[in-house]
Amino acid sequence: MEKDKKNQWYMNISLPNPSTTDLIGRQSVRATFRLSEACIDAISILAAQLGIKQKSVFDHLMEDAQVLKEVARELGGSEIDRHNRIQKTFVISRRSLSFLDTISRKHNASRDALVEYSVRRLLPIIAKERKKHEKRKELLEEISNHFEEGQRLLSKAGKMLGIDDPIVIKLHTAMAVYKNAYHEIANFIEKGKIIEEFQPE
Repeated sequence: MEKDKKNQWYMNISLPNPSTTDLIGRQSVRATFRLSEACIDAISILAAQLGIKQKSVFDHLMEDAQVLKEVARELGGSEIDRHNRIQKTFVISRRSLSFLDTISRKHNASRDALVEYSVRRLLPIIAKERKKHEKRKELLEEISNHFEEGQRLLSKAGKMLGIDDPIVIKLHTAMAVYKNAYHEIANFIEKGKIIEEFQPE
């Protein structure tokens, strides 16, 4: 009887049923746009600095339909200069693409222009991340010095107590974790260097 209850647990919980439309809307699709190099770089920078996928950047921008409509109205049907534009394909959600297509048609606004000007709304975030990047670089130098001090301490402990001593073993384990963290931090900052040369139009 108890086993039957466990097997039937899902029958007794009142939860809203997931919408098929909502699930399909989250499906990933590919969409191609012609954007400025600065816009493409901005998308890459945001994804890298915030530790998210580029798809998430698009979803954040495109699924706020009200803001997207305001951008379309501000554009007033105008086209962006297609010179020096780069054709690039992105992975975005089906819902985001649907919102973009619908608002583009309804307000006679170019899809490329909507994406371009929507991304420009995020420039203040990039400016903030640039400042954080510089602070991270400063901290990395301190972390590097601290790590080297730890390595020297480990070496000293090994000479004093022997490599098989419990204290040395625990310190060695701690420094191994520290080493991995240090390398991950250094790699993260290295990937973020693109923000140093970013120049919005």
